Amino acid sequence: MSDQPILLAAGGTGGHLFPAESLAVALARRGFPVELVTDDRAIRYGGAFPARSIHTIDSATPRGGSLIAKGLAALTLLRGTISALSLLRQLRPQCVVGFGGYPTVPPLVAAAMLRIPSVIHDQNAVLGKANRFLASSVNAIGSGFPTLGGVPQSLRGRVTCTGNPVRPMVIEASKVPYPDFADDRFRLLVTGGSQGAKVMSDVVPAAIALLDVSQRARLVVVQQARGEDEIRVRETYQELGVNAEVAPFFSDLPMRIAGAHLVIARSGASTVSELAVIGRPSILVPFPFALDQDQAANAQHLAATGAAQVIVQKDFTPEWLADRLTQAFVDHPGLINQAQAAKSAGAPDAAERLADLVLDTIQRARKPETAA
Repeated sequence: MSDQPILLAAGGTGGHLFPAESLAVALARRGFPVELVTDDRAIRYGGAFPARSIHTIDSATPRGGSLIAKGLAALTLLRGTISALSLLRQLRPQCVVGFGGYPTVPPLVAAAMLRIPSVIHDQNAVLGKANRFLASSVNAIGSGFPTLGGVPQSLRGRVTCTGNPVRPMVIEASKVPYPDFADDRFRLLVTGGSQGAKVMSDVVPAAIALLDVSQRARLVVVQQARGEDEIRVRETYQELGVNAEVAPFFSDLPMRIAGAHLVIARSGASTVSELAVIGRPSILVPFPFALDQDQAANAQHLAATGAAQVIVQKDFTPEWLADRLTQAFVDHPGLINQAQAAKSAGAPDAAERLADLVLDTIQRARKPETAA
């Protein structure tokens, strides 16, 4: 087995790091050394990431802002690419695998310049801007969903649907059966992604306030709320007499999903994929301001199975949600059917499938050398 690593490139957010972590575990199981290149935001995850070494490289997003800001971002990316060239010459990786976001641009551009095999994976149902920029220079493209928008026709032959790799704790949570209703409690999880979502803090407590007292007495709420919203959300539930746990972040979120009868969430790729693998019904409110409307596309994939109800943010009102919750309280068979539909859409083996794609890419890149 070669000591040359497979280098993973991921931005410093959970949406990029979690699938990279899952692939790292899958590759390590097969005996391949893994190293990570990322940006400064990921340092807080560094102790937990299963990599032999972690490297940071400067990057920036050359979108939005003034012309000066865009120019400075481009210079930062250029500087990062020069650093990445030096790093790749030193590591001599067997392959570079990118997970989207502009921090992946320097190492993937460097890989193309050095003719090192490369793969990108996109977690969303629409190819992201950075991956769109890189797509023509990589050997293979892994997709998290059966269809991937934004891929030029000339590159569609490079796309393989692997599904979205999920963290090991998600696989563990997927073993938990759908909770029964024996204690007459209704368990609701509210999450807005890794940074929370203000709309959830505004709408969900207000909707629960519209329920009658007997319904509120049955509720057990776990809600993720941003730091600036946490106190007001907690105090609202206390005033309503609702059993609620409110925090900005839950490190055991997959198990919280597993313990819920219903999940209200944004529809980022990681959230949608985890809901499917664990198998829980959901109300999804896509982030409305994304340029590519990737969350809307993600949500529709789950809604098509019958597992989720998708509501646009402008229609996500306390009145609408109170009515939906009232229906859910009495429709236990419908919730169970939704949970089963979600499970059928999951890809628990996505990390292994992506590992297969990476190793196949390495093998295909070596064939000309073998023939020579």
